[in-house]
Amino acid sequence: MKGAPRRIERVLLIVNPASRRADRLRQKAVKAFSKAHVACDVMNTEAPGHATTLARTYASNYDAVFTLGGDGTLMEVLGALAHDGPPVGVLAGGTGNVVARTLGVPLNPARAIPVLLAGDEATMDLGRLGDGRRFAIGVGVGLDATMISEAPARLKKRFGFMAYVIGGYKAVLRNERFTVRLTVDGVVYERPASAVLVANLGAVLNDLVAFGAGIVHDDGLLNACVFAPSNLVDSLRILWRMIRKDFGPDPCLFYKSGREFVIETSPSMLAQADGELLTQTPVTVSVDPLAARMLVPKKKANK
Repeated sequence: MKGAPRRIERVLLIVNPASRRADRLRQKAVKAFSKAHVACDVMNTEAPGHATTLARTYASNYDAVFTLGGDGTLMEVLGALAHDGPPVGVLAGGTGNVVARTLGVPLNPARAIPVLLAGDEATMDLGRLGDGRRFAIGVGVGLDATMISEAPARLKKRFGFMAYVIGGYKAVLRNERFTVRLTVDGVVYERPASAVLVANLGAVLNDLVAFGAGIVHDDGLLNACVFAPSNLVDSLRILWRMIRKDFGPDPCLFYKSGREFVIETSPSMLAQADGELLTQTPVTVSVDPLAARMLVPKKKANK
């Protein structure tokens, strides 16, 4: 459900100063808000979890909260403001910037801020992990978590998002397979897998790659997607189908929607949520319906 946000006159900008290029991007953001005649107060995070504290303490004084940092900073703020906070705008300041890329937010804050101020407001489901943390896109086990864990630190610092592409290339070539025991609303499914995703959004990277059919962000459901390619040819076929949004029957694909999920694997595997590494499996996930208000670019009218 989307609609134009009310006039935004005063914003809180929560900045993770440890993120890539944070100081330069903060200056760009402050200048962009000033140019838009929007008052902006800047608060820096000092440790993991601090963004949660800042949002809970100060957000009620503002028309919107913007985050400038990685996806982890955004997740802290969305979790803190779930259900009763002002809308949240994401500015890309991390390495992956998965949420910003997925929502089509320009990566340059000078461009992103006017787009979000003049954009729409989306009410979205969030996923909730067993420890209470929330996510917007999805929780992944297997290939995508390996991609993130193996992105070389020196390349992340130098090349940003491309470091994940390198990690993903290595993970696809290795095609590490495992057995997943997936419980969806109490029903157990056991299957071979190379990757398991519990998705809230149906596509990433400006809608370039889709996970499955009928995955939407405001239906009160999450969607489990199990990918089980046997070889590189299978992997390339699945990727091509995801790009083409072709999700007909395929022995390497399995889907189940629901509200509560448990992911168990043999052997234990790394997991990630919105690009942030978690502990290893098992992972418990549930949906938090219509929990988040986010500022998003206005949709282009169909011609």
